[in-house]
Amino acid sequence: MTNHEPIRLTDEQMRTFVTEGFLILQTDFPVSFHEAMTQELHRVYTEEGNPGNNLLPRIREIQQVFDHPIITGALTSVLGPNYMLHAHRHGHYNAQPTAGGWHKDSYWGYNKMRHHHPWWAMIMYFPQDTPIELGPTGILPGTQNYETRTFEADEIEGEGYASGQAGTFALIHYDIWHRATANMLGKPRYMLKFEFMRTAAPTEPSWNCSELQWREPAKATLPIARHEAMWEDTWNWLTGRVGSLAGTAVANEERITQLSAELRDANEPAALNATYELARYGVEGIAALLNGLHDASTAVSRVSAYGLAAAGADAVSWLSAALDDERDETVQHAAFALGELGGLAGQAADKLSSLLSHRSPAVRSAVVESLGMIGGASALAKPQVDLAVSALIRALQDADVQTRFMAGLALSRIGRDAAAAVPALAATLDDENRYVRAHALEALRYIGTEEAKDVLIHSLFQARWCTTTTPANTFYP
Repeated sequence: MTNHEPIRLTDEQMRTFVTEGFLILQTDFPVSFHEAMTQELHRVYTEEGNPGNNLLPRIREIQQVFDHPIITGALTSVLGPNYMLHAHRHGHYNAQPTAGGWHKDSYWGYNKMRHHHPWWAMIMYFPQDTPIELGPTGILPGTQNYETRTFEADEIEGEGYASGQAGTFALIHYDIWHRATANMLGKPRYMLKFEFMRTAAPTEPSWNCSELQWREPAKATLPIARHEAMWEDTWNWLTGRVGSLAGTAVANEERITQLSAELRDANEPAALNATYELARYGVEGIAALLNGLHDASTAVSRVSAYGLAAAGADAVSWLSAALDDERDETVQHAAFALGELGGLAGQAADKLSSLLSHRSPAVRSAVVESLGMIGGASALAKPQVDLAVSALIRALQDADVQTRFMAGLALSRIGRDAAAAVPALAATLDDENRYVRAHALEALRYIGTEEAKDVLIHSLFQARWCTTTTPANTFYP
């Protein structure tokens, strides 16, 4: 493997990712590379324990994995060329003869409103041959956008498996339902889990795109439900078209009434189909979605926000007005939708900034994330960007850990235009929380001014990690 140019995904692979929420891919390292890595993993886990977030510096060969052009190409295709590696990394060891429970990951112990558009992704890398009997990760296709568990049985026809030769990896939408399957062989099974984040909304396709028009993949294998409008919206968003569903259907009172009822369906897949269909119907559809946003049920309110995020510029003023709502969840959901609208929601930056003193940490965190998504939009005017940066500087000192973390990520998304935040980010490097510190460093890297680089390099030298130093080898040789 000598070519370092990212090997980007094809249209068909991207269609599959949009619908099923994952891909199983393979690197081409020699057998000896994976044998040596697996041996080193086993030695470290046996003698030192799980290195946790220090996995990458502890076993340096792993960096070669994430520099492989098949992996960089897959991540670039899904998350754009400037994606970020999250500070949380974990090597999972599985020797259990029983399957783990179905779940979707939290945000390292925190919660947030989950994105349907691919802002976050995860790679699960298997450094040893992993047949089904060794307990690979099981993945339920098409469930990446379901907040609730929509299936009853643990054993489901259509379950996907990250199974294959050494070097097999699953690229998954961060929010897909998955589990560890049973290891019937009793041999060690390692899986390296790394998380990645998008730092900018797409302005054009970042994969090998030859066909801009959405169509379903040739071989869709979905055990759950179909979501044509949601898939179309996601595909179009990935090609740089925000709010593309808006106005694609002629207003029809009977149809809108029907969809409004389905928006309140207890079956989440049905409600999701309704919210994206309503986004097609212009101001009439927006009105129905706004009723849903203010519904007494927070589940209906949350689902409605996805439709409003797909409804385009006409939804912005109404979402901005919803920021005044007395219910915290309504405000949080409105802020989320405004962030998804990116540069179209620039007029809401001032009002969003004023909410950084809101009583609810969940609202403040959502506002911070939205300000980063809006402030990072390429078409945003400088006064609006400066307003967002000023607000995010304040958020770095918030009492809530997740809000502080999101502030660092948001400033990373704004990049060089957030240069005014460098002194505040430097102070944040002493934060008590590891992820706040880590993403303050990332913000400095993405800002990239000389001042930011000086602070970054000084901090990294202070935190230098020696991969040779262990309890058994503290200083020599």
